[in-house]
Amino acid sequence: MRFVPSYPKELWILAIGMFINITGASFLWPMNAIYMTQVLGQSLSTAGTVLMLHAGAGMLGNLLGGNLYDRIGGKRTVLLGVGLGTLSAFSLSLANEWHIYIALMIALGFGNGVVFPAIYAMAGWVWPEGRRKSFNAIYVFQNVGVACGTAIGGLVAQISFTYVFIVNGLTFLIFISIVWFGIQSHNATQLRDGEVTRETNASRPKHLGNGYLSLFILSLGFMACWMSYVQWQTSISVYMQELGFTLSSYSVLWTINGLIIILAQPFNAYITKVWIPSVKAQLATGVFIFIGALVLLSQTNVYSGFLIAMVIMTIGEIFIWPAVPTAAQDLAPIGRKGLYQGVVGSAATAGRMLGPLVGGYIFEIYHAQVLFYSMIAFCVLSMVSFMVYDLSFKSKHTTISREQQGEQSLSQ
Repeated sequence: MRFVPSYPKELWILAIGMFINITGASFLWPMNAIYMTQVLGQSLSTAGTVLMLHAGAGMLGNLLGGNLYDRIGGKRTVLLGVGLGTLSAFSLSLANEWHIYIALMIALGFGNGVVFPAIYAMAGWVWPEGRRKSFNAIYVFQNVGVACGTAIGGLVAQISFTYVFIVNGLTFLIFISIVWFGIQSHNATQLRDGEVTRETNASRPKHLGNGYLSLFILSLGFMACWMSYVQWQTSISVYMQELGFTLSSYSVLWTINGLIIILAQPFNAYITKVWIPSVKAQLATGVFIFIGALVLLSQTNVYSGFLIAMVIMTIGEIFIWPAVPTAAQDLAPIGRKGLYQGVVGSAATAGRMLGPLVGGYIFEIYHAQVLFYSMIAFCVLSMVSFMVYDLSFKSKHTTISREQQGEQSLSQ
């Protein structure tokens, strides 16, 4: 097994850039609620509302970033998004007025949202034959960035919260430099011409419709998956504290999550190549593993049970998260790669927004077991969505293929 994968140069640049970008952003994520409550003197519910607005702006940024990629190219889109994020981060280090802080947080979420679909669309463009490998590379480097950023961010915050914002802005500047000097600029016409050239021998007709229904079903399944997964960051953490587990024992679970994501990659590459080569099978396998983790959580109240459930859930995550952008890439017609990545990215953000709200409501009224059973139901919805998302797409493909065959017969 190869432990250092052979990616194209531009994909390595994108992956390293994403690592630096997420490392900087992860300085801020864990500290935001603490900063708003302890430094700015706001209530936890108010801080939660601001974080929801931040995530909502990220959703809009995802949609705009995908459209911008299709219109002006990936490099310009990333530079615009990161530029806005950089200005927002540095301004946050100076913001003492509450309303200005809210506006800057919304701007930061929007700028970060613009970046993600462009990065994923570029990853698919620079190495189309890599398919899942391209998106898996971005996913892995993203998680390494989260691990590094959250670890270092806590140390920086102990010195000063102001430094958290400054270092966040500096990492964005490094990301801008990497994109500016390392990524070749392509306008929309060049991107479409490249897609036409690279898909010349593909089985799908080039004038196939947009497949919006398939994209909607795929996104619905992705959102439901995230609603289940995000419970680990919200309701499950509260539940573990109610059972008497310390915060440090809970944080160990996320350390294990990050280690598995990194160390399991050679095995993941082998399994997805040999045992589950199709994207649909990979998605279904991942959701089935999610369900197994939730079933275990519903039946345990000991730490080893939570530990094993996190290991199982992480394995499912490794299958699902890179496969969804791959599926979106396969569905997207020429000239709409960015839009499709923006839509699935928005679906993930919607799941991260709705999950804590729905999960918290169920947990407070019915407690943990009903929460886990409810999340299993969401996973079943995901399973159905992932199993049927491309049926209308395939049906349309078959109809067009038959029409083409008929035209060829008439011309002969």
